[in-house]
Amino acid sequence: MLAPGWIRDNQNTQLRIEDLCDVSGMSRASLHRHFLAMTGLSPLQYHKQLRLQEARQLLLSGDHSASDVAFAVGYESASQFSREYLRQFGAPPARDAREIRRAIGNPSATPGWNADFPHTDVAGG
Repeated sequence: MLAPGWIRDNQNTQLRIEDLCDVSGMSRASLHRHFLAMTGLSPLQYHKQLRLQEARQLLLSGDHSASDVAFAVGYESASQFSREYLRQFGAPPARDAREIRRAIGNPSATPGWNADFPHTDVAGG
């Protein structure tokens, strides 16, 4: 089935089930049934999950606001993004990223950290 790959390739755009039907050559009902059997999710749930995973990666990889990330991954509403993020990960976007950074010991969780600035350790490294 081509639909999951097509969704991944187009995850930052609005998902149209008709487009998936065209790509996969299936009716709406057949697409839904096959997609659910293959992924355990509906096409819309799969699309949302991909977007939220990408958003989490963006939040962890840089100094991006939740609203910037929301728009970058294709959401049209930052508040809708925040609600869906909270439902998916159990914490609002900024807090989730901060807690993950802290848990893995990421120095960029420290206020004032600048990843572009070359840091050395005290031993002269």
